[in-house]
Order: sequence, then structure tokens, then C-alpha cells
Amino acid sequence: MLSLKGGVGKTSVVLGLAGAALERGISTLVVDVDPQANATAALDPEAAPYSLSDVLHDGRPGVAGDAVVASCWGEDVHLVPSERALEHRAAESYPGSEQRLRTSLTGVATGYELVLLDCPPNLGELTRNALYASTSALVVTEPSFFAVQGAAQAVEAVAVAQNSGRPELRLVGILATRVRKRFAEHEFRMGELREAFGASVLPPIPDRTAIQQAQGTCMPVQRWRSTSARQASAVFDTLLDLVLSTSTAPGTKEEL
Repeated sequence: MLSLKGGVGKTSVVLGLAGAALERGISTLVVDVDPQANATAALDPEAAPYSLSDVLHDGRPGVAGDAVVASCWGEDVHLVPSERALEHRAAESYPGSEQRLRTSLTGVATGYELVLLDCPPNLGELTRNALYASTSALVVTEPSFFAVQGAAQAVEAVAVAQNSGRPELRLVGILATRVRKRFAEHEFRMGELREAFGASVLPPIPDRTAIQQAQGTCMPVQRWRSTSARQASAVFDTLLDLVLSTSTAPGTKEEL
């Protein structure tokens, strides 16, 4: 999951997909690549001995397994947590540095049916690491004046990774979040996105208060009891179907 700026609901999409997978009994690993650690806070794990910052500092094949902890959501959702110190890894760029996360997940990701990577709100070194570790990329944006420009830069980042050692990386699509139906500005911006990217624009995530309410109580929105939550859950369930259908081959683990 990547985006050009913060506040577009990227972490909400990660958590929505994790919750949808949990309802189906799909084993899921969330890797929090964002130093803000919002996904880590929402999944509320027990004290973790290591974070992704430690993992990237070490860099050995499979070392991410030492940082995996259970989330408070249940046994089917595990987490590689983040922390503020991860910001220091964003500045560590050298030949081959974009492979650190992929190397550290060697043998770890295969233990899960779905791996979700929550990127920071920029296209820097940590996002590059996430792209090189993924099989699919989902661009998250918002229905704003900068939506087309931001989405275009994110799509370009995916293309750069594809042309620089990750040809198997696929763009799932461009997803707008917090969209209000019948709000003229949002309808106009969604039209701009569709004009620019065509079929790559996915059905949007509606603006539903239940999404934020569930996150605030460290609970999947799928288990929040309200009409708003049921509507949001249905959208995330459809999105999960799309993500799972883009697997490269039968039996392939999906990393996004």
C-alpha cells in the first residue's frame, strides 16, 4: 500500500483488508513500514522484542521472523511492528539497499496466505524497500486537487521498480478513500482520476465513521456493530477478492 502524502487512509485500507482476511480465516502478516507506526498502534501487539528498524539494520535473510508478534486481533493476524527509529533507515541508501526488506522476509512471508505492507506517506527509501519486497502494489489516494498528480507519481514509482529488478510486481489499481457520495467535489475528482487512469481506478472506499471508530478501539471494522461498519466491511471484502485474484500463480502468497 503506497501513497504520496499522509492522511489519505492508507493504513485504514491495510487494516480493512487484514480484517476482511481475518473473517475468512486467512493467515495474514502486516509489515508496518511507516515510522508513524499507526498500523502497529491499531493492532496493539504485546511488547515486541524487535521492530522493523532492527530488522533492516540487521539485514540477514529471514531475520524479520524474529520481529513477528501476534496482534490483539487474533492468531490469524501477525505483525512486524514499527517505531519512530525506523526513520533512520529511510536515510540509508546505497547500492542494493532497496533489497533489505525483501531479504529479511525470506522464508517468513511464505508462512502466510497474505502479507500486507503499510508504506510511509512518501516515495522514499522505505517505500522502495516495500515495492521490491512485494508482488502487488495498491496506490491509495484521496478525491482532492492533488489526486491525479500524486497517483501518477506513485504509479511511476511502481514502474521504476518493475524496470529495475521486479518485473513480476503488479499494479492492483488506484484506490480513492474517504469518498462522499453525492459530494460534487469528490465526484469531480473521481472523474479526473478515471479520465487519467481508466480501468486502473478501483471502486472507492466510502467515508464511514465506523472505520476510524474501530481503529480507535483496536478492533477490525468488520466487528464493529453499525450500519456504517457493515457498508465499509462489504467494500473491503470486495477489495480483498481483487487482491487475492491477482496472485501470480496458484499457491502463490500475495504480498501487497
